[in-house]
Amino acid sequence: MYCQRTTVGLDVHARSIVAEAIDWQTGECSSARFLHPELDRVWTWLAALPAPALVGYEAGPSGFGLARQLKERGYDGVVLAPSRLPRSPGERVKTDARDARKLAEALHAMHHPPAVYVPTPEQEGARDLTRAREVARAELLRARQQVGKMALRHGHLYTGGVTWTGKHRDWLRRLRLPDPCSQLAFEDYQGAEHTALARLARLDVAITALAAQPAWAGQVTRLATLRGIDTLTAMSLAAEIGDWHRLTGANIGAFLGLTPGEHSSGQTRRQTSITKTGNSRARRLLIEAAWHQRKPLRAAGRALTARRAAAGPAAVARARQAETRLHAQWARFDAAGKKPVIANTAIARELAGWCWSLATLQD
Repeated sequence: MYCQRTTVGLDVHARSIVAEAIDWQTGECSSARFLHPELDRVWTWLAALPAPALVGYEAGPSGFGLARQLKERGYDGVVLAPSRLPRSPGERVKTDARDARKLAEALHAMHHPPAVYVPTPEQEGARDLTRAREVARAELLRARQQVGKMALRHGHLYTGGVTWTGKHRDWLRRLRLPDPCSQLAFEDYQGAEHTALARLARLDVAITALAAQPAWAGQVTRLATLRGIDTLTAMSLAAEIGDWHRLTGANIGAFLGLTPGEHSSGQTRRQTSITKTGNSRARRLLIEAAWHQRKPLRAAGRALTARRAAAGPAAVARARQAETRLHAQWARFDAAGKKPVIANTAIARELAGWCWSLATLQD
């Protein structure tokens, strides 16, 4: 809960910052406009305001650098979630100054502003690295589809088994298309696939090295004891969530948008599809990992055994408890005739709770 004398709203753009401040003791309003590189002028203007002051701006493409600088200079600064700020449907005038004034008023009206978690520079760097891998993976899949579909358009279909093995690549290199332009394009698509594959491999090595650093090693090692979550997935989840301790096992599903929406009135209760709020990348990783819980329970494979050997006995015991329960949940859903996609979402929601339990487990 914030109890400041002055609230300041900042409308932050790439090249400018519009500021509106309200002194709630005297009712005096102050406004200013700064070019984005002129941050020294922003600090001077803020220092002249009646203290204590609460400063807020909407989350956007400008990132969290301004919020970190506010904290370094001793200001209470919050990054607000735009989707949770009140909007008047009847307003037809929108300016930067009005937006900044609304933020200042909202900060005063709400005792608990809908603030966005501000990651540390190290957490944001890890996010950038894991998201770069996600982009590289998408480009690799796109390049492979382009190669395969172009070969098919010219009447060539590979029937030798699994694609993108050494045998399949030899078959692609031997293909000759009738038109020279088509052949040149086909070779270019293959070159793009090789480049994307090499890029993905480089990022995998970098992420694996990052996961071994002391800041990440503990929670990544514990998360990787679960079925369907390897080191790369565990590192991505850790980077996207950041501070697991700000959540609980009960609310992490809602935080990631894995809980159903609801439209209820009076005696009528109607639940809708999942909300899909929060971090979409973490939600996708959990959805993918949840499918692995459907597989029959067998002895752990070589890779999972190696990952569990690096973790403590408490983490391994909890991971085995999780896989037993989640597989039993899958069996119940299958027996009840639930649609697999819907059942998998429910499993992913519970898996999120198990991930939180392992990430916050004391070594």
